[in-house]
Amino acid sequence: MSDKPRPTDIKLHRKSRVLEVAFDDGAVFKLPCEYLRVHSPSAEVRGHGPGQEVLQVGKAEVNIDGIEPMGQYAIKLIFDDGHDSGLYSWDLLYRLGQNQPALWQAYLNKLAAAGKSRFPEAAPLPGHKGE
Repeated sequence: MSDKPRPTDIKLHRKSRVLEVAFDDGAVFKLPCEYLRVHSPSAEVRGHGPGQEVLQVGKAEVNIDGIEPMGQYAIKLIFDDGHDSGLYSWDLLYRLGQNQPALWQAYLNKLAAAGKSRFPEAAPLPGHKGE
């Protein structure tokens, strides 16, 4: 028997784009879809080794289209931008919940350093000049 927390409930709030995960130790985490997408455990995001991470940009409006159980240890999240290759283990979901403020700030700092945005690039509004 494992002493690691296991989820007791997983709810997708599509309108607010939040995945709510409750664990058997009483912890409940509300994880925005964007946060989960930019911290995907997939090789597409993480790379195949240290220093090969790919900064995810323009994901502020991403949502989750589907959740598939993967055995008794993980879920596969299917995002509406087509990304579906990361398996989110219970340990990873718990870690993402516990460390959300620091991980989110680190992501925002990386975006700022790269001069990138969380928001998809949009055409300039009529009557406004682009940059």
